[in-house]
Amino acid sequence: MRIRTCPNGLPLLAILALLLCVHAAFAARLKDLVTIEGVRENMMIGYGLVVGLRGTGDRQQTVFSTQSLANVLQKMGVNVAPTALRVNNIAAVMVTGELPAFASPGTKLDVTVSSIGDAASLQGGTLLLTSLKAANGEVYAVAQGPISTGGFAAGGRGTSVQVNHPTVGRVPEGAIVERPAPTVRPDPAGFRLQLRRPDFITAARIGEALAKAFPDAVVVAENSAAVAVRMPAEYRARPVEFIARMDTIDVETDRRAKVVLNERTGTVVIGSDVKIAPVAVLHGNLTVQIVTDFAVSQPAPFSPGETVVTPRTDVRVEEQQARQVLLKQGASVEELIKALMTIGSTPRDIIAIMQSISASGALDADLEVI
Repeated sequence: MRIRTCPNGLPLLAILALLLCVHAAFAARLKDLVTIEGVRENMMIGYGLVVGLRGTGDRQQTVFSTQSLANVLQKMGVNVAPTALRVNNIAAVMVTGELPAFASPGTKLDVTVSSIGDAASLQGGTLLLTSLKAANGEVYAVAQGPISTGGFAAGGRGTSVQVNHPTVGRVPEGAIVERPAPTVRPDPAGFRLQLRRPDFITAARIGEALAKAFPDAVVVAENSAAVAVRMPAEYRARPVEFIARMDTIDVETDRRAKVVLNERTGTVVIGSDVKIAPVAVLHGNLTVQIVTDFAVSQPAPFSPGETVVTPRTDVRVEEQQARQVLLKQGASVEELIKALMTIGSTPRDIIAIMQSISASGALDADLEVI
């Protein structure tokens, strides 16, 4: 990322994928490009209660909080009707986490706690024992412990201050795995590699790199997103060692040409392999400024007149002269950025220009607006 200043003094933020002078293909470790089919995380979710809040918990309109508290007390031998509870130091929350591959009982995990009621803050609260279930409905972990919000909210009499998001927090190492993760172990007779970014060229290069590193292995690129691998006979009793060696292999990757525009922040991300067809760009700005002043007409003393406030509106219209950019056949991103910087374009200008170039069919890349 680099920040430059246009000739008119406006900041121009241009983020390029790597450097403009770097070729589109570059080497990356295989472990950064693929995952082994079946070796993945599993999402977990649970419903729980946070207690010990300093008057910032759920209010009476959140009925499920008091119902949950009544159920907890009933399990401990205390029978109280939910309608009789009047507390504001508890909050109903959803607890989420990820169960890593090959996680065994006793492994500790971090969990995220999010308020689902109208609690103002979870700061200082403690999560009560909560069961965490996977998509199959089975309990794989339990969570409990003090919550770290990383923010706070305070105020009174119409004045309030809030830092970060106090209704969401984390419990570091607050969950303990109770059941082994449902992970599929790589079969030495054959397993599949899943590409993080499907691409036929990259899949073929992965197959070539593995065949070169392990001549006795059977490697087949099935499609743009999967490569089938059969371990050599010498590694079938040591699959972990084979996968460890396989992960360190460098593979030259290939990516599709793409331009990403973020209209909210004015960020423009352009890959160095993006090409522009011959096109001429005319860009100008029309500025309309409306200023309203209020004048007070005060009558003379002891006169029957009344004080009147009259608005005075001043409308100013300013249109800048259109600026021209001419791109020749096979123009690169570097030439486009230099041309736009020469005419003093801002990030907002570049976003509008790139969208117009894509609409004209002159942009040989995918355009994504986020």
